[in-house]
Amino acid sequence: MEAWIRARVTLALTLFALLFFVSRSSPPRQFVISNAERRIDLSSHIINVHLTLKVENTGTRPASEVVLALTPTEVDHLAMVDALAIKGKQKKTTSVRLEVKPTELPDAPPIDAKYFTIYLADPLNSGESTTLEVLYVFMHFLEPFPAEIAQSESQLVFYHDTALILSPYHIKQQTTFIKTPSTKVESFIRVEPTNRVGTEIKYGPYEDCPPYTISPIHVHFENNSPFAVVEELVQEIEISHWGNIQVTEHYTLVHAGARHKGVFSRVDYQSRQFSNGASSFRYLLARLPARVHSVYYRDEIGNISSSHLRTNSLKSELEIEPRYPLFGGCATRGVNRPFPRGSLPCGASP
Repeated sequence: MEAWIRARVTLALTLFALLFFVSRSSPPRQFVISNAERRIDLSSHIINVHLTLKVENTGTRPASEVVLALTPTEVDHLAMVDALAIKGKQKKTTSVRLEVKPTELPDAPPIDAKYFTIYLADPLNSGESTTLEVLYVFMHFLEPFPAEIAQSESQLVFYHDTALILSPYHIKQQTTFIKTPSTKVESFIRVEPTNRVGTEIKYGPYEDCPPYTISPIHVHFENNSPFAVVEELVQEIEISHWGNIQVTEHYTLVHAGARHKGVFSRVDYQSRQFSNGASSFRYLLARLPARVHSVYYRDEIGNISSSHLRTNSLKSELEIEPRYPLFGGCATRGVNRPFPRGSLPCGASP
């Protein structure tokens, strides 16, 4: 009797383990991507990637999970991922937000990749297709090169990627567009067909790309947008007995771009504003709730009056000009209701 019970338990555990393995390793081969378009915006230090996929179910049964693949480097710098299902045609389209979760593919080939699953709102029947729009946002992805620049130099950065979209599916046709902040591009790798017009580099179209196919590229270009990074933020909220709310925010703000080398010249900075210190913080813009009042802004030295507050019934905007411009590698600590303040740049003197 005991042997019979042990056999039943062993069989049940074996079946459970088998079902669990199948649920984690079900291959995504029943999908084919008939068209993929990727648009990469490198206008600032925050990278936005818009990916449009037309997915076809070429299998024999309905399916409701679409798998995305990213490199480990992309996952390390991933700030958010969002997905929408597009329904309808032309001007009558509607979008439905979809759930996206990290997943594993134990039976995937030995390639360095991380996976996310998009859960469709309705299963896609055999022979049907749907259009998905995916948004990736990456932080700290651009590499300043050179790593140090003088006040008079522009900031150049490297962007590394692949011309072919990493995917566990066969892609019939795909195109990638990379938008740079300006036309000043030092170099970029070509994977024919490749075309560059103005601030846009076009890779493709490429046809009949097998799963997990990549082609590494890099773009070395000018990017003078301030690489603003808040390393620490402490928010204090006080609610009075009369219903008034006071919000005070303490920021530790750094410029994460190419480090500033040499000394700071206020004369050159003021006289050649468009070519001198181009990547520094000239001003900061804080978007605040509507109907704010009694706004102040100060740094560790004291109050700063060089700020402008614009308000209306929908929003308030506080434009702040720091006491000193902030260059790459420098940090500042500020108190504001609610935003940061400037500090002495590296190598400067009052």
